[in-house]
Amino acid sequence: MGLFRKRKSRATRRAEVQAIKARAKLEAKLSAKNEVRRIKGDRRAAEKALQAQVRSQRDSDRTALKVAEAELKAAREGKLLSPTRIRRVLTVLRLLTPILTPLIYRGATAVRALIDQRRADQLGIPLAQIGQFSGHGAELSARIAGAEKSLRQVQDRKPKDAETRQFVAAIVERLSDLSAAITAAENMPTPRRRAAHSAIASQLDGIEADLMARLGLS
Repeated sequence: MGLFRKRKSRATRRAEVQAIKARAKLEAKLSAKNEVRRIKGDRRAAEKALQAQVRSQRDSDRTALKVAEAELKAAREGKLLSPTRIRRVLTVLRLLTPILTPLIYRGATAVRALIDQRRADQLGIPLAQIGQFSGHGAELSARIAGAEKSLRQVQDRKPKDAETRQFVAAIVERLSDLSAAITAAENMPTPRRRAAHSAIASQLDGIEADLMARLGLS
């Protein structure tokens, strides 16, 4: 019976392939949105935990400082040069030093982590890559890194296509020139640096638009 089954027309097969591609594209977008939501949720939870830790450490520091101030006040109100009171103050200070030092260090570390996370968010990069981008042109350098990543995706889609290889080579050269321009602008006077950064940003706008079109996201 299978020998006499009617074959699908070319138009029907093409429509089915397009439907499959559209569904896959939609599923990929939904998956990306869900991942973005998850990352944002994790980030908010981490920030709240760090803020709570900083508040707790700040309260501990204040309590310890109040104890030290109370001892010093008592020493001033009593016999200022009393050996007993001086020894008591020094003892309190010696006891507080090993407690305050790690608290202050952890507080500074937590604050630094929050600052780094916010800067990574501004640059649009993972926190682990924050050390790779610094200086006045950090945001532009991050955009170049993102463009390079998108360019690899374009190349992977059509690795044997001659026109794609030519496009990739041209964009690689342009990105390399823009990266060199960012480095050169770093030590320019502020007005010239801003003008250079504006020109570089305009070039990146065009490159990013081309990459989006190649990836079918325009």
